[in-house]
Amino acid sequence: MKNIYGAVLFFIIIGQSCQQKKVITKEEVMTVIERFDRGWKTKNTGLVDSVLAPSYIYFTQSGGISSRNKIVETAGSPEYALDTVQRRQFDIQIEGNTAVVNTIWSGKGVYYGEPFDDTQRCSITIIKNKGKLEILSEHCTLIKK
Repeated sequence: MKNIYGAVLFFIIIGQSCQQKKVITKEEVMTVIERFDRGWKTKNTGLVDSVLAPSYIYFTQSGGISSRNKIVETAGSPEYALDTVQRRQFDIQIEGNTAVVNTIWSGKGVYYGEPFDDTQRCSITIIKNKGKLEILSEHCTLIKK
């Protein structure tokens, strides 16, 4: 009988330990967003690529959809350049292995010869998949000045 109780207790502890590893922390969320932003700032497509889920999707300001490949391509494109970039006002909601991040992104730069100076409110969905954080989707809306 002792062995049965011991085995049950062992599996409960192991189960809770595995469950805890699936839960996202705010620190992990901030780290993955920082890596994503650093990849854009430095035009490091490998870094941008490394934090995106295979099924990542970007919802554009005009109501369209942009693929993961297009986002990685744009990050490294000579047609896209950031002079300054800042992200602030983080509001992170966590539910198990999923986080939804509400943040404000501001950037100045040039895209296909056209200068931009944008401030956008962004919603980023991040998942923890097999112990790795990945950005699943993102949607940014221009904040009118």
